[in-house]
Amino acid sequence: MDLFDFGKTWELITELEGVQTALLAALILGLVAGVLGPLIVMRRMSFAVHGTSELAFTGGAAALLLGIGVEYGALIGAVVAALLLGILGARDADRDSVIGVILSFGLGMGVLFLSFYKGRSGNKFGILTGQIITIDSTNLTLFVVSSAVVLAVLALVYRPLLFASVDRNVAVARGVPVKTLTVVFALLVGVSTALSVKVVGSLLVVALMVTPAAAAARVTASPWKATVLSVVFAEVSAIGGIVLSLAPGLPVSAFVTAISFLIYVVCRVIAWQRDRRTRVSAVEPASPADLAPVG
Repeated sequence: MDLFDFGKTWELITELEGVQTALLAALILGLVAGVLGPLIVMRRMSFAVHGTSELAFTGGAAALLLGIGVEYGALIGAVVAALLLGILGARDADRDSVIGVILSFGLGMGVLFLSFYKGRSGNKFGILTGQIITIDSTNLTLFVVSSAVVLAVLALVYRPLLFASVDRNVAVARGVPVKTLTVVFALLVGVSTALSVKVVGSLLVVALMVTPAAAAARVTASPWKATVLSVVFAEVSAIGGIVLSLAPGLPVSAFVTAISFLIYVVCRVIAWQRDRRTRVSAVEPASPADLAPVG
């Protein structure tokens, strides 16, 4: 098995329409995940993304059992989870416990639904680890429409949402509808999480929804720069993961998570070196010329 047979990889990309569709879906998903990611990190919702993915897993498993599109079941499950998280977990003190309750319930029900399913085991495995190569024109239409809705709504609420994310108390004092924005943002995350399940599976959604943004946050404090970097990192992870998985025929999720983790480690090293230089310059003794009296 050759992991780096780029000739075969190029042949698969140019000759198989399914691969081209998958790359387009990954391009769209990378944009959505990259834009939402910094706000997820800023609002400390990484655990919420994981909880939402478990309900997406439950919905996908139920859809598989009923013989309908897994993506539709995952979308419904993720939206339900997002609503529950947005309403029941609005208070910071309640959020972790609510996520834990939803996560365990979703995982348990998903396992139950899969135990009733008597079809191909690959379909079961795909919900957990992703099956982006199986995306067809119908799936792509759902990707495009859902992503367009997410980005359009986010564009409308971005400024007040960013304000509420940076300083919730001041936002409340200024009359920003923080509770409503919390529910709206949870829904946007839910829809995006459902889309990510098709790429990396319900177990590894964090690799696209959180890791690129967490890496970007290590190298810049600017929300705008972090968003741009997060999109770039998410695109590299999603598209690069598909490309690298083609020749060996291995699960896409393994390469997506590996690339995103590598980017995160590199950003951590860059941040560490920058902080180290800052500390050294702060304690560096003054030169004799600097200590000489003036005049």
